[in-house]
Amino acid sequence: MHPEQLSGQEPAIEGAIRAALDECRPYLQRDGGDVELVRFEVETATVEVRFVGACVQCPLVQMTLRAGIERLVQLRVPAVRRIELVK
Repeated sequence: MHPEQLSGQEPAIEGAIRAALDECRPYLQRDGGDVELVRFEVETATVEVRFVGACVQCPLVQMTLRAGIERLVQLRVPAVRRIELVK
């Protein structure tokens, strides 16, 4: 989708992103971590997330981000192109 097609849909998209992250959350919390939505950038269709707890120091954080979280969020919210990890 082009950014102009997403205009005005930000609240609904962010809600769907939060719901997708909620699906991932139990697996992260089981190991003492969690994920937070920082923001959704409409212009680039990019989601920024932050890991907390045990996830911060986990050596598998990039695999978790790409193979787990990014894949699920894109499946649930097709408007999302990429997920970026921020500190």
